Amino acid sequence: MAKPKLTPLELRVMEALWTRGACSVREILESLPRKDRPAFTTIQTTVYRLESKHAVRCVKRISNANIFEAAISRDEARNRLVDDLLALFGGESKPVVSRLIETGKLTLDDVKEAERTLRELARKDKTP
Repeated sequence: MAKPKLTPLELRVMEALWTRGACSVREILESLPRKDRPAFTTIQTTVYRLESKHAVRCVKRISNANIFEAAISRDEARNRLVDDLLALFGGESKPVVSRLIETGKLTLDDVKEAERTLRELARKDKTP
């Protein structure tokens, strides 16, 4: 199944579920900062949209409250965002990497981690 494309508000809701675990809509709402907190019905609608995108699932019902949990991982959501970003550049990673370097957001530790990942991928490609 394709990874769902998530809006900024949907990502905030997902972050609450990844951090807290299974929650009701009210618990998700209360986990958001008071400043700029959306209305209950906005969060409720967002959760049901996430459910239709198969990003969350209802795991139980307590009285009249549904309890939801994340159906996709934080890494799956991040990977989709990175894939979407690279698609904006025609699949080219150089402009993105160049910008990260220019802004100082790409650290030497990041580069070392990338080198380790590339070596691991190279080893996997050589293994029959």
